[in-house]
Amino acid sequence: MAPKRPKGAGALEKDKRPALSPAPAKPGSTKLYAALDLGTNSCRMLIARPKGSGFHVVDSFSKSVQLGAGLEKTGRLSRGSMSRTLQALRICQQKLRRNKVGSMRLVATEACRRAHNGDEFMRRIQRETGLRLDIIKPEEEAQLAVISCAPLVSQKTENLLVVDIGGGSTELVWIDVSGVPRQDRAQAIMQLHSGFKQVQSDLPQAKVVDWISVPLGVATLRDQFNDVEDDAARFALMSWFFEENLTDFTPYQSAQPQERFQIVGTSGTVTTVAASHLGLKRYDRTKVDGLRMTSDQIDKVIHSYLAMGPEGRQSDPRIGQDRSALIMSGAAILQALMRCWPTDRLSVADRGLREGLLYAQMSADGVLEEGTY
Repeated sequence: MAPKRPKGAGALEKDKRPALSPAPAKPGSTKLYAALDLGTNSCRMLIARPKGSGFHVVDSFSKSVQLGAGLEKTGRLSRGSMSRTLQALRICQQKLRRNKVGSMRLVATEACRRAHNGDEFMRRIQRETGLRLDIIKPEEEAQLAVISCAPLVSQKTENLLVVDIGGGSTELVWIDVSGVPRQDRAQAIMQLHSGFKQVQSDLPQAKVVDWISVPLGVATLRDQFNDVEDDAARFALMSWFFEENLTDFTPYQSAQPQERFQIVGTSGTVTTVAASHLGLKRYDRTKVDGLRMTSDQIDKVIHSYLAMGPEGRQSDPRIGQDRSALIMSGAAILQALMRCWPTDRLSVADRGLREGLLYAQMSADGVLEEGTY
């Protein structure tokens, strides 16, 4: 399947559902906001209230539902995966009701986009739980990943690559902020919540050079190479196959900058690699989120995963049982990216779609303070 991309440089134009809540609220509002991300592997939700230029999480939920299990073969969501997902969503519905959430955005991504019965499942969810989920387009998914990572962008960065490795797809967005004053770069990236296409303005803007949604994530890439028995061979094939899907991405074809260039990676793969690099016995978000890693450090961790083999990865506490089956496909994607754009400045983001949904709602309501996010 070919990567999904727009005709131009990734602009959000036609038939676009806005990521922003239409209901205004007074500055300083203490109402609660919720964001739910139903992905190919997991169902995750955050409930938060605005705090300064960010937010404070008051409740959360995360459950592996494996919604995309069997999707590669059948093109449909299975009964078992839908049943697991509905169980998780009922818990989310109870949390939303108990916390009396005032504003929410609940979305589904690649598995539901690709499944022939995806829309039908959305109707069933609303019928059985009362929750209304929107299947968002790849453009909006990329947009939300970008704004969630804005706080991690260095003031020295002039070219930025944001990478969101999901279960069913991987979004890449290349942003040029060289024309924006250093102190305003994070804020300029936050302004992309209204779309990737530049608008007429007297103020310096972040420029989206190109973006792409590759329909290969940790689950879909693994499923395509399940018949390869040798662990190392399967990893190598996955990595090169993913790179082949980047050929239409404009920055792939051009000379690559080595200075003032930063990658921000958001995914369970990137945070797991970071935890392994730090040698954590238990995952600690405060040590992982915002950590910078070099190409060599990432490569060392990936080689250690290969040396462990499947059984060793299952027993490694930093990887865990749930992620052990997916970590090598995620690592293959990460290795391909570092091969294309080597850098000593990959920032690890323990944040993503849910945070982007919260920022977008709160920004639209005017309840976030101006300043560095």
